[in-house]
Amino acid sequence: MIVDCAIYRKGRRTPGPADFSDALAEARATGDAFLWIGLYEPTEKEFDHVSAEFGLHPLAVEDALDAHQRPKLEVYDDSLFVVLKPVVYAPESGAVTTDELMVFIGDSFVVTVRHGESAPLHAVRLRLEAEPEVLKHGPTAVLYAISDAIVDHYIDVVGELQVDLEELETEVFAPVGGGARNSAVRIYTFKRQVLEFRRAAGPLAAPMARLASAGVPFVHQHSQPFFRDVNDHLTRANEQVEGLDRLLSDVLSAHLAQMGVRQNDDMRKISAWAAMVAVPTMVAGIYGMNFDHMPELRWVWAYPVVVVLMAGAVYGLFRQFKRRGWL
Repeated sequence: MIVDCAIYRKGRRTPGPADFSDALAEARATGDAFLWIGLYEPTEKEFDHVSAEFGLHPLAVEDALDAHQRPKLEVYDDSLFVVLKPVVYAPESGAVTTDELMVFIGDSFVVTVRHGESAPLHAVRLRLEAEPEVLKHGPTAVLYAISDAIVDHYIDVVGELQVDLEELETEVFAPVGGGARNSAVRIYTFKRQVLEFRRAAGPLAAPMARLASAGVPFVHQHSQPFFRDVNDHLTRANEQVEGLDRLLSDVLSAHLAQMGVRQNDDMRKISAWAAMVAVPTMVAGIYGMNFDHMPELRWVWAYPVVVVLMAGAVYGLFRQFKRRGWL
């Protein structure tokens, strides 16, 4: 459905025709205005009329309706098509999810198609309307403001992930019994969240670098420094999340090594106790074999002596294992 439709003339929102076809014709007629129409999860039928009026390429229209695209930039004869993926972070669950936002810019128009609830279009529109000096640069200003808002939020999400990773490190390297039982599951889950973030931010580097260079159709010729700034922020976010991913791999390796050491300690303890139990078991087993000529069978002190010998042997083994750190 159409969420908003407005004409902007010299950076300010102005009244215009209710029908966006007439509004587009009016914006093009004056030469100093553009039309910004926003759609939220449109159906194919709803989008057909928009695409026909604005001359959008069928392949770009298909991508906008499909909503399962990687971030990209494509240039067509009548428009520029950009796919962005806003990131949503849920502090309660630590989950990272992504939505999709498609931007078409062309001759005196901007069409934004939003899938999901996280795209910051309303806030971007309000911010631009409060800055007419920026908005007067036309559709390029809208594309810049949307890209800037999404990338800045990437940096915020990376900061939240950094905090979560520090908590996870504390849990993994806690003493035995300190709650590290499910650490491997948490590490794997966290790695999946980082991967989801990288799928959104990583592929966006090429489109931002292209927008930061000259010669992109439908982009204002003096906008390169602004897109370079967005690209710098994106590079920082990608570098930070790549560092998180490497650190997470190191934490996982350290956790597995730690679990291996703990298992070796457990095996040594089990082996030590089994050795101590084996001595009295062996002696008692010999005396339980019912021989006719059992040594010291009728000696009144035989039983206490045997028990003392077994206890002494067990105590000797205990001291040896304790000295070597097995117990």
